[in-house]
Amino acid sequence: MRPRALAIFAACLLTIWVINWAQPVLVPFALAVLLTFLLNPSVTWLQRWLGRATASVTVVALTVVAVTLLGWMLTQQVASLAGALPAYRQNIRAKVADVRAVSESRALARAQATLEDLQREFTRTTGDSPATPPTVITAPPRDWFGLPAWTTPLFGVAGTAALVLLLLLFMLIEYRDLRSRLLAVAGHGHLASATKAFDEAASRLSRYLLMQSIANLTFGALVGIGLSIIGVPYPLLWATLGAVLRYIPYLGPWIAAGAPTIVSLAVFPGWTQTLWTVAFFVALELFTNLVLETVLYAGAAGVSQTALIVAIAFWTWMWGPVGLLLATPLTLCLVVLGKHVPGLRLLTTLVADAPALSPDAAYYQRVLAGDQGDASDLVDEFLKTRPAEEVYDALLLPPLNYAERDRSEGRITPDEQAYVVQSTRDLLHDVPARTGAGAVRVDGLSVIGYPIDDAADAALHMLADLAIDQAVTIHIVSKDLLVSELIAAIEKEDHRLLCLATLPPAPDSRARYVVKRLRRRFPELPIVVGRWAPPAFADDGAPRFIEAGATAVDSTLAETLRRLTEAATADSALATARIDKKVERDTNVA
Repeated sequence: MRPRALAIFAACLLTIWVINWAQPVLVPFALAVLLTFLLNPSVTWLQRWLGRATASVTVVALTVVAVTLLGWMLTQQVASLAGALPAYRQNIRAKVADVRAVSESRALARAQATLEDLQREFTRTTGDSPATPPTVITAPPRDWFGLPAWTTPLFGVAGTAALVLLLLLFMLIEYRDLRSRLLAVAGHGHLASATKAFDEAASRLSRYLLMQSIANLTFGALVGIGLSIIGVPYPLLWATLGAVLRYIPYLGPWIAAGAPTIVSLAVFPGWTQTLWTVAFFVALELFTNLVLETVLYAGAAGVSQTALIVAIAFWTWMWGPVGLLLATPLTLCLVVLGKHVPGLRLLTTLVADAPALSPDAAYYQRVLAGDQGDASDLVDEFLKTRPAEEVYDALLLPPLNYAERDRSEGRITPDEQAYVVQSTRDLLHDVPARTGAGAVRVDGLSVIGYPIDDAADAALHMLADLAIDQAVTIHIVSKDLLVSELIAAIEKEDHRLLCLATLPPAPDSRARYVVKRLRRRFPELPIVVGRWAPPAFADDGAPRFIEAGATAVDSTLAETLRRLTEAATADSALATARIDKKVERDTNVA
């Protein structure tokens, strides 16, 4: 392992150890930061009338009162439910009898008997059984203050809650000052990027928490309405628990659905209402995941589901239930951090829900892997959001440049490059058919197209497809044509313009030689050079082509198409003027 990689690995292990070791401090701090982002919009709105400090105290106090009332209400509901359960003993016995009747079927009875035999074999011992040891009764342990030991965790929770409230209050009051201090420390020399990172993190966290709160409140309201219609008692309790538990990713909805389902088993004499309860929660969860969260969470989190599951497992392992609650906000902050810090760009690639590869790179990768079906699907997806003419410049053309670069650097063989070119050529025939373009060919300006190599030939066919209904006709000759044969072909036909195609990063020496030869033979012939490539492959060869005699050098197919269309319009106007002069001359003679 390289020293740098070993150092990074050691730093990761040290970071994980510190996060676990500093849990008593980091957990309250993380909770306070999360609540700060959640409550800051309310404080900002209220401070216009009360001032920052008073608004912060008011919002925190109202939050504490609301949580206290909610806890008291839930406690009363749970106590009432516990007191009412004994009245449903007959229903519970009937359900147990039904389950026992199913378990006593022949197949299950045989399986149960087999398991009991195996258990007896494993637990069978030889000799006399040892005497039962005497029972020792010990007094329950007590803490330093003489209180039972089980009360110690309660004091720990109370202390954590008090620390969170204290941090929350001062973070809300000094929000702007803390932001400036963080920017001064983290953004030294990079104030612009640090400001963007902080603002984006705050915005995305606030939006995510707001959208999650709306989704959870909607879920809770629907739970209360649905269970009221079914007849499950205490619907307000289940609605509140449903809204609160959905803040726990993945596990929360199951717990929220399990409690009222179990109660329905005890309350109702038959199975109908219980089945209705299960079906209601299944339908509600599908609606929440597929419709409600899709609408509300669009662009709010920006974290892939796989990465989120891994993050939830990690933070739950580190911090327990609190880590489960904080996993999504912490992962979102990592995505924003990786987006604005170059050294952590890997985090954005691994965690964010944005595609890891650009469409053209993904298309190139699919073609190299021999999966033309996926490559064709990428073309279809691209056509749904972009106009047809962009398919060539932004999706199909760049892979030809990638293949030339990789071939020249020895990453792929010439045969593999030829396969990429041929696969792209095969897909060219599908694009006009899928978009409805090119249904009618319009004859007009006659252009001769000369490719330098196979990749340029495929690019010229893209241009020909784009120009098919633009009053431009491109006659593509073979790349194997000698310059003398090309000159003969131009002299034989009445071609008004020459388009020479060569794709970076291929050398341009032969292309410039062709331009020089043609310029000496045809001083008035417009020669357009297509040096087509995405911006990453753009070179400075245009002045050399102009010096060799080229009329213009274009870097995209769209530029060349626009140039040809303008030339066709000018040629049509010139032809019309010639006809008018001829008609006028014939009229004067008559």
